[in-house]
Amino acid sequence: MTSTDLVSPGLNVLIVDDEANIRKTMSYCLTAEGHTVSAVGNPADALGEIRRKAFDLAFVDLRLGADDGMELIPLLASESPWTKIVVITGYASIESVVEAMQRGATDYIVKPFSTNQLKIISRRVGRVRELENQVASLKEGLERLGPEERLQSACAGMQRAIETAKKAASSEAIVLILGESGVGKTVFARAIHHWSRRSSRPMAVVSCPALPQTLLESELFGYAKGAFTGAVRDYPGRIAACEGGTLFLDEIADIAASAQAKLLRFIQDKEFERLGESVSRRADVRIVAATNADLERLVEEGRFREDLYYRLNVISLTVPPLRERREDIPGMANDFLAHFAKVNHKTITGFTEQAEQALMDHAWPGNVRELRNVVERAVILGVGESIGVGDLFDGAPNPATAVSLGDLVPLATMEEQHIRRVLAKTSSLQEAADILGIDQTTLWRRRKAYGI
Repeated sequence: MTSTDLVSPGLNVLIVDDEANIRKTMSYCLTAEGHTVSAVGNPADALGEIRRKAFDLAFVDLRLGADDGMELIPLLASESPWTKIVVITGYASIESVVEAMQRGATDYIVKPFSTNQLKIISRRVGRVRELENQVASLKEGLERLGPEERLQSACAGMQRAIETAKKAASSEAIVLILGESGVGKTVFARAIHHWSRRSSRPMAVVSCPALPQTLLESELFGYAKGAFTGAVRDYPGRIAACEGGTLFLDEIADIAASAQAKLLRFIQDKEFERLGESVSRRADVRIVAATNADLERLVEEGRFREDLYYRLNVISLTVPPLRERREDIPGMANDFLAHFAKVNHKTITGFTEQAEQALMDHAWPGNVRELRNVVERAVILGVGESIGVGDLFDGAPNPATAVSLGDLVPLATMEEQHIRRVLAKTSSLQEAADILGIDQTTLWRRRKAYGI
């Protein structure tokens, strides 16, 4: 099999040519290759299309009746930087090709051309876009460098969640992942994307609590240059950037009412507008959402839209907390140990028998994330060939035993346990801070100090 025989994943293709027969012939050929094609005859319609929908490839005729296709190239490139632009010309010259490349084109094709030439170009662009998506995924993976979390379990509840995720992955349905903070909801989201037909396309992750509400909408939907102070250029937004792929909305209960309304519209119609624009755009993106909050209670309290909740709750799965799947703790702890020992150039053989028992007895209010942090800290600060109880918990009383008012424990231990319990029972950092009677900044400092 030659390189040109390889079939690329389906692309979104824009054809801009003023000759109807050429548009028809190209559309037929590219559609037969499995691509989705939009064909227009003038620059105005071309700009309208690329503002409404994300395209991987655009064929642009340099002569569009009274219009100049050369002038259209930088406009398309500005609207959609990832679109590969191929110019069509019946009057090829070195000068015109060089100018087209300088303005943003990536290739050219000379009239009259064969259908085989179209196939070769589309397959080449398909491979390039696939490689770009892989690079983006690898870059994101490096940024979150850490041990590979397990998606296998001896726990019946965890096995049910994994099976549901595998079945849901083959569909296009929205998946709602439920579970406490730190149980691995993001791991499930990535697995669903990996198992789906969209795996060769990008996956974008948006942590809703990590972004101020004023920025969340612009991050999701994008904005036009000049939409607000500091918007010095167009920004396509996460939805447009993961065209054909998956958008994971982590802790979705934390989004503001205005963003909920816009998200609902996108889920229903696949349409959205950038901030500062009135142009409706379209995107083919699958939604996976996650939350540690009780959305039904938030709906009853009027803090989450009921119609959005039912749109999100098509397929739901619940990830059990670590305390309900203690049989998985030894394997996960050893995976974390092997990773952090390698990263920190340490020779550590394992855990002592007492340390293994302490891991099994610990309450793990922070779930898998807490286990990971405890093992990482033990590896970094440990001095022996094995990890002992003192390396894990620094000699502090075992938090598996719940403390009560009046117990003979340090005040800091009481404060840490109380903060952990409040965080586990609340749906947002703001709600937890309100209950604790402190501001979010103070809560952030406390969490950092206690490793929560």
